[in-house]
Amino acid sequence: MIQFSSAGKRYGHKLLFEDADWLITPESHVGLVGANGTGKSTVMKILAGLESLDYGSISRAKGISAGYLPQDGLALSGRSVFAECMSVFDDLHAMEKEMESLTHSMSELDHTSKEYADVADRYQKLEHEFRARDGYTLDAEIGKVLTGLGFQRDDWSRQTEEFSGGWQMRIALAKLLLQKPNLLLLDEPTNHLDLEARNWLEEYLSEYPYAFVLISHDRYFLDVTVDKIVEIWNKELHFYAGNYDQYLAAKAARKEQIESAYKTQRDRIEQLEVFINRFRYTATKAKQVQSRIKELEKIERIEIPEEEKVVHFSFPQPKPSGRIVAEFVNVAKSYGDGATEHRVFAGVNFMIERGERIALVGLNGAGKSTLIKLLARAERLSAGEYRLGHDVQPDYFAQDQYKELDPEARILDDLGELSPSSTQTHLRSLLGCFLFSGDDVFKRIGVLSGGERNRYALLKMLLHPANFLLLDEPTNHLDMRAKDVLLEALMKYTGTVVFVSHDRYFIDKLATRVFEIGDGKVELYPGNYEDYLWRKQGGAARQAAGEHDLVGELAAIRSMSEMAGDFVKPGFVKPGSGKQEAKSRAGANGAAGNGEAPKPDAGERKGKRLNPIKRKQLEDRVCEVEREIAKTEDTVGQIEIHLQTFVSAEETQRLSGDLERLKEQLRSLMKEWEELSEVLS
Repeated sequence: MIQFSSAGKRYGHKLLFEDADWLITPESHVGLVGANGTGKSTVMKILAGLESLDYGSISRAKGISAGYLPQDGLALSGRSVFAECMSVFDDLHAMEKEMESLTHSMSELDHTSKEYADVADRYQKLEHEFRARDGYTLDAEIGKVLTGLGFQRDDWSRQTEEFSGGWQMRIALAKLLLQKPNLLLLDEPTNHLDLEARNWLEEYLSEYPYAFVLISHDRYFLDVTVDKIVEIWNKELHFYAGNYDQYLAAKAARKEQIESAYKTQRDRIEQLEVFINRFRYTATKAKQVQSRIKELEKIERIEIPEEEKVVHFSFPQPKPSGRIVAEFVNVAKSYGDGATEHRVFAGVNFMIERGERIALVGLNGAGKSTLIKLLARAERLSAGEYRLGHDVQPDYFAQDQYKELDPEARILDDLGELSPSSTQTHLRSLLGCFLFSGDDVFKRIGVLSGGERNRYALLKMLLHPANFLLLDEPTNHLDMRAKDVLLEALMKYTGTVVFVSHDRYFIDKLATRVFEIGDGKVELYPGNYEDYLWRKQGGAARQAAGEHDLVGELAAIRSMSEMAGDFVKPGFVKPGSGKQEAKSRAGANGAAGNGEAPKPDAGERKGKRLNPIKRKQLEDRVCEVEREIAKTEDTVGQIEIHLQTFVSAEETQRLSGDLERLKEQLRSLMKEWEELSEVLS
C-alpha cells in the first residue's frame, strides 16, 4: 500500500534514519517506537504526505486515503460537535440530496418513458452505494464514536470552540475514526483520553479493518492494539513481529545475538592480528600472512550502538506515619447552591492504611481530582469528617503543579539546592530520564512549557517525598523511560500513595487498591486495575457461583453416599469417621460408668447390599468425575506450558490465577473420586 525504498531523512544537521525499506500492507497494525528525538513524528508526517524524504523514495498505491492525527495543535470552531463530526460525510449528504431530487423527478415522469428508466437506474446505483456506506445509520455511528470518546449527549449540541484543547483533539480523533481512512496515522492519541475512552479506543482499533500506524507511550495500549513494532534505533528502522511485550523480548534476544557475534568477531580479529604481527617478517609464513591480511580486510565490522543508560535512583524514604493514614466519615462534596448545586459525592466512608497505593478511577468529571484535593486539604468538605493519621505528612502534586515553581531559577541549580548530596552527574542523569538533556538543564524554569515544568515539579517532589503522596496524573507528559523511573521509585517507596493516572500499565503495576468514583459514590476494590475490571465484569460473581455449584455438587454426592450408608460393607469406615469413632469409644466408656449400654457406631452396623439404582448413579458419577479430572489435568498442563513463555506481566498473572483455581478444582475432584470409590468398593 505504501512502501519506503532506501529512504532517509535529516532534521537540520541531524540524520534521523537512512537506507530504510518498509512496506505497509492494507491490514498492518503498526506501533512506531523509539527514543525521543529519533524521528517518530517526522515519519508519521512523511506517511501523511506533509513532509518529504531527503533520500530514497516512497511509493503509494492508488486510492489511498490517509488520515493523520498530530499530538496537538488542532483547533475547531463554528459548528456544534455533532455537526463537526457529520461534516466528514459531506459526499454522502450530496448523494442523499441527489437521491431526493431523483425521487421527485420519478414522481413526475412517465413510468414507461426512457427518461424515467435512466433516472431510476441512477437512483438505484446511488441508493446501493449509500446503503453500502451505511448512509442510513450515520447518526447512530456518530453517537457511538462520541460516546466512546467520553462526550455526554448534552455535549453534542455545544459549539466546538467551547471545549479545551484536549477535548478538541478528541473531536478531531472522532472525525478521523468516522472517516475510516485506509491508512490511519495517530501520533500519541491517548494523550488526551481518560481510561474509559482509552479502553474504548483499544477495542475500536483492535477491530479496525484497515491499516494504521500509531505512536504511544502507553505500553498496555500498544500491547492490545498492534501486531508489529517498527523501532527507529541507531538511525535505522528495525522491524519486530508481535506487540510491545514481544518486541521487548525479541529486542533483548537480538541484542544478545549481536553481542555474541561481536565477541566472536573480536576474537577472530585478535587471532588474525596476532598471527600477522608474529609472522609478518617470516619468509616461510608469507603466504599465510597475506591470506590472513585479506581475510581481515574483508571482515565487515559489527558495531554495538550505545544504548540509553537505564537510571536506577534510590529516592530518600520518608519518615513512617501511623498505621491509619487517612479516614473519611460520611464525607460529601458539592459545588454551588440551590438549583445550581452540583453534588460530586455524598456519604463516602473509607480508611487508608500505611503503605497502600490507591488508584482513583472514573469518568472525566466524576470527581477524581476533587477527591485528591480534599485529601490534600486544598478544598473543604461540604459535610462529614476527614481524619488525618498520626505523623502523616501529605504532599500534593496537581495537574498544574508548575505554578508553584520559581520561574527565575535554572533547572540544575534549583535541583542541586534541593539535593546537595547528589553529584551533578547523578542529577543530570535524573533530568535526562525526565526528558531534560544537554543544555536544557541550564534553562530557566520560566521558559519551559507547561508539560516540561510539570515533569520537573514531579522530579522535585520525588527527591524529598513526604509520607503521603497525592498525585494527580503524574504520568502526563512522560515517555516510557520516564514512566519506568517514576514507577520504580513509587514501587520502592515506603509511604502511602493516592494517585490518578490514565496509563493502564502504570496502574496495574502500582495499585494495591482501586477507588471507583461515579454516581455520587466511591466504590472500593482490592487489587490493581485488572482485578477491578474482572470484578466489574462479574468475574467475582461467576467465581462465587462456580464455587457454590461445586460445593453443592459435592454436597449432593456426599448426600448420596450417606443415603447409601445403610448398604456399606461391614468394617468400612467413611472418611472423617475417625473422630466419630473416638467419640463413640469415649461415649462407651462414659456410658459404661453410668451403667448404660453404648450406642452402636454407624461404621460398625452391618450394611445391606448396595441398591442397584444408587450403585448405577454413583458409577455414572465416577465416570463423569474421571473425565473431568482428565480434562482438567490437560488444561493444567497446557497453562504450565504457556507460562514457560513470557508474554506480559498481566498475562502471566492471569494464567497463574487460572492455574491455581484449576489445581484447587482438581484437588476437589480427586477427593470426590476417592469418596465415591470407597462407597462403591
